Amino acid sequence: MNILLMHTHDTGKYISPYGFHVPTGHLMEFAKDAMVFEAMFCASPTCSPSRGAMMTSQYSHCNGLNGLSQRGHDITEKKHHMASYLHEHGYHSILAGVQHERDFWRPLWRAERASRDLGYDTNLSVEDTFVANDTDLLEWDWRNAERVREFLDSYDGSRPFFLSYGTHATHRIYPELSDEDRKQYDPNYIAVPGNVMNNQSTREDTARLHKSLASYDRCFGRVMQGLKESGLYDQTIIIYTTDHGLPNPYSKCGLKDAGMAVSFIMRVPGFPQSMGRVYDGLLSQIDLLPTLCSLCGLPVPGYAQGRDFSAVFKDPGVRVRDEVFAEVNFHASYEPQRCIRTDRYKYIEYYDNDWKQYNLANCDESVIKQALVEGGIMNRQKAGEQLYDLLFDPNEMENLNSHPDYATIKNELAGRLKAWREETGDHIMTYEEYGGRYKVNRKTCAVASSKNSEDYESVIGR
Repeated sequence: MNILLMHTHDTGKYISPYGFHVPTGHLMEFAKDAMVFEAMFCASPTCSPSRGAMMTSQYSHCNGLNGLSQRGHDITEKKHHMASYLHEHGYHSILAGVQHERDFWRPLWRAERASRDLGYDTNLSVEDTFVANDTDLLEWDWRNAERVREFLDSYDGSRPFFLSYGTHATHRIYPELSDEDRKQYDPNYIAVPGNVMNNQSTREDTARLHKSLASYDRCFGRVMQGLKESGLYDQTIIIYTTDHGLPNPYSKCGLKDAGMAVSFIMRVPGFPQSMGRVYDGLLSQIDLLPTLCSLCGLPVPGYAQGRDFSAVFKDPGVRVRDEVFAEVNFHASYEPQRCIRTDRYKYIEYYDNDWKQYNLANCDESVIKQALVEGGIMNRQKAGEQLYDLLFDPNEMENLNSHPDYATIKNELAGRLKAWREETGDHIMTYEEYGGRYKVNRKTCAVASSKNSEDYESVIGR
């Protein structure tokens, strides 16, 4: 069975199959012929660590990819990557567009080297010398979709393929709106994400996100068209997902659901009972590799820490997990934290007592971030322990950690989190133990992608 994995940047669940009024019609059409996973969570809601966990079926503190790959973090055992494992078992492993587990996707020569290191034997990505800004990267997404379609048209069926197609969309900076765009994505009549204040600036920001979503949806539709016209649609397991939540404060890089929850839609030929269905059970993206192995008749690698959820395609009532775990160590900056989430409760622990303020270096630039900075976000401090009752507080606003009525729940979850950390050998490392390329000065650095050397306490050359 062929495997096609399609993934975006920073989308969370903000697509139409999850009830949002956004321009993702091709994804909606696919969802009606696939299974939508309502409670899928990433294992680390920051770009490279999330992808590394999904692609190795290992938590970040186990696979070594604890922060952004372009900041010097890396997977310790490249052969544990999904592309490498499937290649070893007879698959033609192909990359088109973005991977963020090794180095970076630009320039092309660097991307070629990185993709080989991860086990891809072919890189379809187009030359990117025309890319001058983030808007050009949306055109790059489209050209890569065309490359995927060309591959599908010429596929000879000699061996099964694993094709990973990644896009820049919907990463910031969002594209600017033309006068014509404003007719389609009118900022005056648009709903902002639920944890964002509603004003003209944030509606404008959200309208630009809609344009980025529409750009991706066009690419997705192009690939789906290629699958169907080549006769491969019913010979291919198709997965759409993203790395983590939207690139807003208290979302991406954080352990609230706005950061951890991800869209995940999967179609497995031969299981008609799963198509057009929604699965509500808890799952983690680290569960993908064991599930693919089961569906494709391959042995599950011994290093995999995820669980096989293939049974849900036969019976959507099957329960696979009682909890999911997630972590953050780095994005651009050090911010160690862990959590356990059950159906009803979320318990979070923060471990860095030296910096309890908001970490601006781990939040992308936006009008939303700027408004919070001007409003005094740096005067607030994070609680070392947080407990939320998601039944009554789905947006995780009221910390019940010290509430006497929840003491038993808190102690139970803290114990389960501790047991998981011990089982997986999770040692909360210090800056010095990581020995990374960059040590961010959190007092001065306010931009995740800062190129200002004064924003760093140390920069180790490559």
